[in-house]
Amino acid sequence: MFRFANPAYLWLLLLIPLLAVVYHVWAFKRRKRMARFGDKTLLRQLVPDYSKYRPLLKFYLMEVILALLVVMMARPQIGTKISKDKREGIEAIIAMDISNSMLAEDVAPSRLERSKRLVEDLLNHFTNDKIGLIVFAGEAFVQLPITADYISAKMFLDNISPSLIGSQGTDIAKAIELSQHSFSQNSKFGKAIIIITDGENHEGGAEEMARKAQKAGIRVFILGIGSTAGAPIPMDDGSYLQDKNGQTVMTRLNEEMCRKVAEAGKGMYIHVDNTAAAEQMLDNEIAKMQHGEIESVSYSDYADRFPAVAGVVLLLLIAEALLMERKNPLLNRINLFTKK
Repeated sequence: MFRFANPAYLWLLLLIPLLAVVYHVWAFKRRKRMARFGDKTLLRQLVPDYSKYRPLLKFYLMEVILALLVVMMARPQIGTKISKDKREGIEAIIAMDISNSMLAEDVAPSRLERSKRLVEDLLNHFTNDKIGLIVFAGEAFVQLPITADYISAKMFLDNISPSLIGSQGTDIAKAIELSQHSFSQNSKFGKAIIIITDGENHEGGAEEMARKAQKAGIRVFILGIGSTAGAPIPMDDGSYLQDKNGQTVMTRLNEEMCRKVAEAGKGMYIHVDNTAAAEQMLDNEIAKMQHGEIESVSYSDYADRFPAVAGVVLLLLIAEALLMERKNPLLNRINLFTKK
């Protein structure tokens, strides 16, 4: 397992392309000044040792050295000791609705952002369980396979947006079907599908798929987010989504559909608001499920690998110091001798 102990230093790598731009602008202006100074052929005769490419090579060597120094500061590490932990828990797949309607702001700051915070709170409580993450709209995709790595799950949350899926709509049935096939084959512990959605199911078949999951021993929970009064869907330009007739589209929480799917999956429908009540209710239900022995693999010891990077930096510094900006005078003499 590879990681950086101080990943914040990696932002300094943005300086590399910036320095390259500055260098090439400076080189361009220098060539223009030289062109005004005199004829190119005459200048080559006046400075026969001048090399066009060696200064550029020295610059990019320093760029590589600078990048490696930044990597050293970030402290690259490799896990050296694998530990296997056994604990009592369940498996849960969290399926997040990321259709455009989730951008509505009837729940602060928006349905989607509230969903992300909800998932993060759930991850903080699922300390002994395995979790997976699925996103869905008109299609459904596995964002994170079933795992006990909660840190990775939280990292994936940051990048979730409606742009991840090009096919818009809300197909809860596909989300349940994909979730059902994402569990491990172990049947000794409880399994739950937790769907976070506003309930605007455009495709149908969700209840039937929830019943299939229940028959396979999987409970389906629905966390309904949004208001039944409805709210407009904000666009990037500050306007609101409109239909073909130019009317503002209002998206509403479909609680009736959410309840029916939860009942079919022998789970529970929970309404999400701006409080932590939904998380508490779900925690209480999850606690009642059958817990079994879950094994997770993790790296407990990490060894620094920056000394190896330092060795490469040292070799490159030596090469840069030995590389002259001018042509090798000895080679010039040899060329003159052969011409004679």
